Amino acid sequence: MTLAAKSVGALGPMFIALSASALDAAPAPGVPVIETEDVERFYRIYDANHGKPSAEQLQRDYLDAGSDGLHTLARLRRVTGQRIADQIAADPSLYEQARRCAAVLPTTVDRLAAVTRKLSRLYPPARFPPISIAIGRGRPVGVGGPVTGLQIGLEALCGVTYFDADPADRIVHVVAHEYAHVQQQSALVDDPKPTVLQASLAEGAAEFLAELTSGGVSYPRLAGSVRGREVELGRAFLADQGSRDLSKWLYNGTMQRAGDIGYWIGYRIVRSYYRHAKSKRAAIRGIIEMRDPKAFLAASGWQPGA
Repeated sequence: MTLAAKSVGALGPMFIALSASALDAAPAPGVPVIETEDVERFYRIYDANHGKPSAEQLQRDYLDAGSDGLHTLARLRRVTGQRIADQIAADPSLYEQARRCAAVLPTTVDRLAAVTRKLSRLYPPARFPPISIAIGRGRPVGVGGPVTGLQIGLEALCGVTYFDADPADRIVHVVAHEYAHVQQQSALVDDPKPTVLQASLAEGAAEFLAELTSGGVSYPRLAGSVRGREVELGRAFLADQGSRDLSKWLYNGTMQRAGDIGYWIGYRIVRSYYRHAKSKRAAIRGIIEMRDPKAFLAASGWQPGA
């Protein structure tokens, strides 16, 4: 597959599979548009104002002038110039640290294209909406779906202390995880009140698919954090599997402290399902098209400690 790249300033090649208006050709099948020009524009404004851009400048020159993906991120997660300015004032190191991730963006586009090519081979119906990488207000790391595309907050992604130490690996593995979510069934991922089992399988499936397609998971240190407690945690998880209170298992970490043990257990359940499957291709389809978490758990053969 041929990648089409365009050089944009100091960050080098910033797009793959450019739009037809740029190259008079549609993106190749299985290759998403990857947009990162918002990152360069943010740092142009940031540096021109010595690290203290005003809310008005951020709104007018960064957000309003941004890509469609940035506009979607702003709409979905209430990102405004004022909220970015407030976050810069509260934690300027977050935006300085993000430079190390911005610097490696050109090295990640080929790897991300390889991720989507592999996903397309494993699951031919896979959808490939655009990926937009931008700077936000400190959260979220990722958001999006098959219609809106995938939006990544680079400062949040780079600021989490327990993701991959290598910034390029971090970007690739986390984007692979988030892109797996794009493929999942609405019934699994769009429920506003999921059970512990449902949410953990949604996240665990994304972790497993990220590992298959990118070679790593978004939470590489979770396994070490639970070592020696696998059986205990597994039994507690089964007791809580029907609860809609996720606070013990998911979305309970901070940028400095890991949580989300449900990711790890969900991953182990999905891995067990895959290992027990006679047809690995059928297993991939079953993982992505999962609708019934209880039936999936039963079919996985997983037990606490496995």
